[in-house]
Formats: sequence, structure tokens, C-alpha cells
Amino acid sequence: MQDKFEILKWVLAVLSAPFKRLGSWIGRVFLKIFPRRAAKYFDADRHEVKYVLWMLLYAFGINLYIECFARLSTGIFEGFRWTVTHPVIFLYNMLIIFATMTFALLFKRRRFAWFIISLVWIIIGSVNGAILLSRMTPFTLYDLQNFADGLTIMTTYYSMWQIVLGAIVIVLGVMAIVMIFIRSEKWKNIRYGKSISAILLTVAVTCGATVGLIRANVIGTFFGNLNYAYRDYGMPYCFIMTSANAGISRPRGYSEEMMASILEEKTKRGTDTVLESKDDSTEHPNIIVLQMESFTVAQDYANISVDRDPTPVFNKLSKEYSSGTFMVPACGAGTANTEFEVLTGISAKFFGPGEYPYKGKLRKKTLENMAYVTKSHGYETSALHDHRALFYNRNEVYANMGFDTFTSVEYMNNVTFTPTNWCKDTVLTDQIMEIMKDSEARDFLHVISVEGHGAYPTERVFKNPYTTVTCDDEELKWKYEYYLNECHEMDTFIGDLIDAINEADEPTVMIIYGDHIPALDVKEENYKLDTLYETRYVIWDNIGLEKEDRNIASYQSGAILLDDAGLSHEGILFDYQQTVSEDDPAYLDDMEAIAYDMLYGKNYVFGGKSPYQPSDMKMGHKDISIKEIKKIGDRYYIRGSNFTERSIISLNGKQLSTVYLSPTLLALNEAVDPDDIEKLEVSQVDKSEEEILTTVGANEEL
Repeated sequence: MQDKFEILKWVLAVLSAPFKRLGSWIGRVFLKIFPRRAAKYFDADRHEVKYVLWMLLYAFGINLYIECFARLSTGIFEGFRWTVTHPVIFLYNMLIIFATMTFALLFKRRRFAWFIISLVWIIIGSVNGAILLSRMTPFTLYDLQNFADGLTIMTTYYSMWQIVLGAIVIVLGVMAIVMIFIRSEKWKNIRYGKSISAILLTVAVTCGATVGLIRANVIGTFFGNLNYAYRDYGMPYCFIMTSANAGISRPRGYSEEMMASILEEKTKRGTDTVLESKDDSTEHPNIIVLQMESFTVAQDYANISVDRDPTPVFNKLSKEYSSGTFMVPACGAGTANTEFEVLTGISAKFFGPGEYPYKGKLRKKTLENMAYVTKSHGYETSALHDHRALFYNRNEVYANMGFDTFTSVEYMNNVTFTPTNWCKDTVLTDQIMEIMKDSEARDFLHVISVEGHGAYPTERVFKNPYTTVTCDDEELKWKYEYYLNECHEMDTFIGDLIDAINEADEPTVMIIYGDHIPALDVKEENYKLDTLYETRYVIWDNIGLEKEDRNIASYQSGAILLDDAGLSHEGILFDYQQTVSEDDPAYLDDMEAIAYDMLYGKNYVFGGKSPYQPSDMKMGHKDISIKEIKKIGDRYYIRGSNFTERSIISLNGKQLSTVYLSPTLLALNEAVDPDDIEKLEVSQVDKSEEEILTTVGANEEL
């Protein structure tokens, strides 16, 4: 027995020896970098004021780093320039960081607590700066949710040794933090009453500054463009606002009785809210929501002139059909919130600053919207977008909105691109018409374009442009000239689509609108509409509707469109908007209460349980299939149907080198074990992130 114990002891000693040596080595390295020395500040009676002043100085430095890194893509010295030109906002954000640092005064190991708080701000600022180097939307708390999703598929993108190496780095980092904790001197003579008073004073000053700056319109509480908000108001303020103020606030007096009162007094259907399933879609027209990316008309800009109207089709439609200005929740970016308002009838302003329901609640919860309403009448519901399926999580969200199919650019052929590499909208015409012609029922089509997307070149791109721009600023001239010529192509697409619908003799009602103004840093004095949150819309039809011009908000458009299609008072919010005047003092409050109840409350409006279930949404409206795998020479070929340039041959989830030859033929460009040939599949793959969207095997259809 004693021998067995000695053997076990020896084995444990052998196994633990490398870890002891590693720990000893880390300790020596740590002491070399951070040699032992007496703490400079450790006595609250003698050093507290100096320590707080050092915190203030460090807050200045950290905020300068955060803002410089965030603006690195626009210039090395842009952060310094912004600091000098916006001193009040810079100092306010420094005050926010400083206020969080003062909480270190509650701990005996103040150096360590201060270090951790500073490290958090540095990490947040570094992540934000790194993100802005590759995308336009800054870092928010919702990105951490996406990060958690990414962890579940980590092995798809990283080899095991890379994952292990990353884990080792994290472990070493944690060990370093632990050693800093051990090395941190414990303070003495701490007067906690004094420390708490200092913290409360700092927080009170910060809160007072926040209220004062908001009232003075120096900073805002509604972020129509998240990128602009971070740029104008500072990263610390915006990050806290987007993190702490999320979702829809619980209405005062929220109860079952309150919701019943709203329904009974302000909707036609009252508490009869669950839609009856019918099969009468052919008694109504097709309904199309056509959202045009950054689409506006040249006539609305005061600082430029053009030699030819870039959007003759849209302007002619505006004179002949119902039209007006279109109040949107976004400015220069924020496409998803405009489409959210149109589809649901819910104002994005009910949510927190800069919040995207597509990135949060709608990834996990269904919500009544135009797709569910039309589906209850037997409509086939389809979404199309000539950009990535993963953008704004549409591949997840649309199933929770009741769409039968979602065709993104990964499922389209004959795609062409703009000089700035955005898909041209002309590809959408055939996609839309194929869906309409293949449907026996009527169609509800939600179509999101992308061609007009920024950024816009600051130099000449088109040698023979359709329209030329005159502007005092040369860089701005080229930006507008590029943008407006893309608008012309989008306008041509609108005309071609209408011609195709009429030729197919499809009765249709279609709203066409710009989702927001372009990211051209437009100034209010140079924009002829009332605010920068307005674009224009037109409701085209071929069923003889009367022209009725009015200025509307995007969240009101769904109710109008359903009414035009003969589907009045269906869907709670649409019923509410069709019944109640927007002049009603409680108009927005009641809408917000209904939205809260459906998304965050107890579904009192549906009798306690939402009737909507996620749809079994199909990616792509065409069936992708493998018909044959054949070897010719040294290469294998897969013959099938409806392949696209984003069709990649895969094996057990691993993407293989693939050559796209045609919609019916793919070539395998690497060696594979002959025993695995029958296991080959075809996956549709996201271009930017290389993530597999859907996969089909032999003798299957997708």
C-alpha cells in the first residue's frame, strides 16, 4: 500500500514539474518587467488627493487613445484634431472614464482596482478602433452577443493549435493579472465615508454634465446613425448609452386592463386580435416593399446642381402616384431600422439609442408584421437582398418574421458590381419576377437594394457619366457625381421592374422609398427637406388607386400599404394606425405600449400568448440540387442545378477548393479520398466571413 502511495506521489510530482517550471519562469519574467519596489502611494491620509489627480490624468490619456484609435481610418492625427475642436465633449467623456475610476477608492488594493477599470476601457477602445478599421458600425454590447455565437463555430475557422495558442495567451494574461493583484499594496488609513463622498460627488457632476449637455443639444439621446453618434458625442458616452438603455421601457400602469382598453377604444377589431387563416390572396394584389439603399433625388440638395435629372423615373412616378416625404429613423446608415419600422409599424425611437432590434430581440422572438398579416390570407412571403444574408442577422430574423424564403446575393446569379464593389440592383428584377411567376397565390415581397451604399469616391470614377455635378468643393463634387450616377442606375432598375410587372399582368401595389440619406455628411442647410431624417416615397400600383399625397413616417407606411391592398384593420398596430389619428395625444404612447407588450411584456394583446411561430424559412427561392458527381481526367465535377458563384463543394463541413463553371456545373480543385466522393456536398457560403449558410448533399434538394 505504501509503495502504491509513493508511486502515485512520484507520478504527480513528474506531471506537475513542467507547470512549476512554467510558473517560476513567468514569475521571473514578471519581476523583470515589473521589479519589486516600494509603493509610492499607499496612505489615504497623505496620498489620496494626489492619487485622484493621477486618475484624472490617466482618464485624459485613455480617452485620447480611444478617440484617436476610433478615427485612425480617417487620418493619423484626426483624433487630436477632434480633441482640439470639440474640447467640451472630449472633457465630458474623460469625466465619464474618471467617474468609473473613482470606484477604485472603495478597495484596499486600489492600484489593482484602478488597473482593472483602466484595462476595461482600453480593451473597449481597442476593440472599437479595430472594428472601425474594417466596418462602418462601431462597437456595442450587441457585438459581444455575436462573439458568443462565434465561439460555438470556432472550430470551423481555426485549427486546434490556434485555439490552444489563444487559450494559452488568455491563461497567461489572467496569471499576469493575478500577479499584479498580489503585488498591489494594500492602502491604510482609508476613510470609506470620505471615499464614498468623493465617488458620489464625481458621479453627481457627471450626471449633471450629461443632463446639461443634452439640454444644450451638445449631445443627443437618439442615434439615427450610430457611426455619426460615436464620432460626434464620443465613444465612452455612446457605449454606455447603447449598453445601459436597451429595449422598450415598461409603460406606466402596464396591465392587462390597460392593453384591453387601448384595443377596445382605439382599434376596429378590439380584442379579437388573432388573425383567421384564409386562402383569398388572389382577391388582393401583390404587395411589394422596395427599399432603395441611400436613395434620394438631386433636387433636394441645395449645394449642388446637375446637368441631367438622375432619377427621371422616380420623379415621374411621384407626380402620377401617391407620394410625399418619408420620415425615417436613420441618417447616412441604419438600413435595418427603417425596414423594421416599415414591416412592423413600430417606431425605432421606442428602443434604446443606436439599438437594432435585428441584432437583439428579433433574433429570438417572433413579432407581428406585414409578412404574418399577408400570410394569413394565403400570400407567399419572400425577402430578397442583393447583399450578404448575414448582414444585420437577416438570415435569422426573417424566419421570426414569417418569411417563407430569403434570397440573398449568395443565391443569385448574373451579379454585377459597382466600382466600389456593391452589387448592382438590376439583378433583382429577374429574381422578383421569377418568384411572382412561380407563385399560384399572390406574393408579399420585401426587397432591400444595396447599390447606393457608401462610401463614395473623392475622385473621378465615371468617364462618361449620365449626369455631371457642379459643386464648389471638388472632393464633394466627385462624391455626389458618383452617388447620383448610381442613383440613376437604381432609378432605371425601378422603371425596368415596373415594366416587367405590367408585362406579366400581375396586379400589384408597391411602395418605393429611400431608407436614409447617403453617408455624404450632408448638412441641414444644404438639404431642402425639413430634416436629415427625411427621404421620399411613392406608392405605385396598376390597380387604379387614387393619388393621395401626404408626408408620412416609415412606421406608418405598412398600414397604408395594407389598406391600399384591401387588407384593412389586420394586425394590431396596423389596425391602430388605420383607426386613430396621429393627432391623438396618446398616439405614440399607445403604440409604444403595444410594442412593449408584444416584445417584452406578457402578450396581453394576444390573450397571453403570441400566436406566431417562426417559419421554416428556405434560403433562396430556387431549389439547389446535386444530380451527378463525375470524374473526368484527374478532376471531379458536380453536375446539378441553380449553383451560384458562392456555391462551394464541401466535405463534412469543410470547404474545399472549388471552381464555379456554370449554374449547373462545379469543379473540385483539390484531391479527395475516393471513398469520400459520395459524401461531397454543395454549400452556399458567405463571402466576407466564409460561413456556411446552407448545404445540400447528393439526392437532396435545398
